[in-house]
Amino acid sequence: MKTTFNLALRDLLRNPRRSFFSAFALAGGLALMMIMAAITEGDVRDSMSLNIQLQSGHFQIQAKDYSLDKTSLTWSNLVEDPDAISAKLAALPEVKAATPRLYASGMVVTPEKTYSVRVTGIEPDSAANDPYRQGLVAGEFLTAGDRDSVLLGQPLADKLGITAGGTITLMVNTSNGEVSQQNFNVKGIYNTRTPAHDKLTVFMQLEKAQAITQTAGHASTIFVLLNDREQTAAVTSALQSDRYKIITWIDASKMVFELQKMTSSYMGILYFIVLGITATIIVNTLVMSVFERTREIGILSAIGFKSRQITVMFLIESAMLAVLGVILGLVLGGLLVLYSNKVGFYIGDFGLSGMLLRERLYGYMTVRNTVNLSLLAFFITIIASLYPATMAARMQAVEALRGGK
Repeated sequence: MKTTFNLALRDLLRNPRRSFFSAFALAGGLALMMIMAAITEGDVRDSMSLNIQLQSGHFQIQAKDYSLDKTSLTWSNLVEDPDAISAKLAALPEVKAATPRLYASGMVVTPEKTYSVRVTGIEPDSAANDPYRQGLVAGEFLTAGDRDSVLLGQPLADKLGITAGGTITLMVNTSNGEVSQQNFNVKGIYNTRTPAHDKLTVFMQLEKAQAITQTAGHASTIFVLLNDREQTAAVTSALQSDRYKIITWIDASKMVFELQKMTSSYMGILYFIVLGITATIIVNTLVMSVFERTREIGILSAIGFKSRQITVMFLIESAMLAVLGVILGLVLGGLLVLYSNKVGFYIGDFGLSGMLLRERLYGYMTVRNTVNLSLLAFFITIIASLYPATMAARMQAVEALRGGK
């Protein structure tokens, strides 16, 4: 075996440039798969986190007939006495924040045009608003006493050409089907780096939102955040009621889960395409090696080397190329994943219905994915090398000594 290994190593070193670029082709394929896997994993994780923070919470309590898509303001579709329900939920040790929110359709009116928005009434002091408080880029955050102020997302403020301290005219639907219009001071501008959300959402103090929509004492939903996402099932199972329905983050993230399944299927196909190309390069290297070493193979056969030993020799060459390629791929892929994790890739306003995406895609690579992709690259290379190894092993000694056909 030592002799076989030395012969395999000698052959690779005989043409180091060709061997290096063959291994580098595999490294490029592995690095490409790693960044693809990292972006896919990071996208799903980030979208899930954004949906929880900005849209669904860990769960919400709503009236039985309420539909978030329709933003109904009919009293029968709203939660009655939301403050009392929120207080009871907030007293649970598993709950980080429980706060009522009111959603209404509206329009921001300018002399040139109007922009459709979703008006969201919030309790400014709630910890559920931390993403907006931390994302404040101008002005100040809302307070409980701000009856004539609103908070705008930066993409919307940019479209309106307005800054903190300016004034906007807001038209809001009411519970009786009419439209209420009022001027508001823009107290602050926030940016969560989620354009699809920020360009549509206008925040105002909850009681003011109830007053302008004529829904006093009601809310669209009770938005709940837990200390641990894994506690969702246990907490919600204890809160079942005939009066209200509970929408968990899992229910609200069906689009994300469907996209994850679909992406996993496509990624598997892309992986094999990438590996197929890189494995072909390595096979080509080994086939060229077989033709260059025809007489050498004949000599080895003549002095007693068996077909099995010749096959093993070429498989060892393939394994060494694969190991070198995997090592180089892990280094190159690791650098790409690190860049995607720290800097990300800018995609701008690329929101999808049912899920939120940041303006940048950030990668997230798991140890499991790294190991699986490395092993996949290694074994695909070994399997692909069976053809040149078998071709070399089947050579007849006499024909090989003559230089082959």
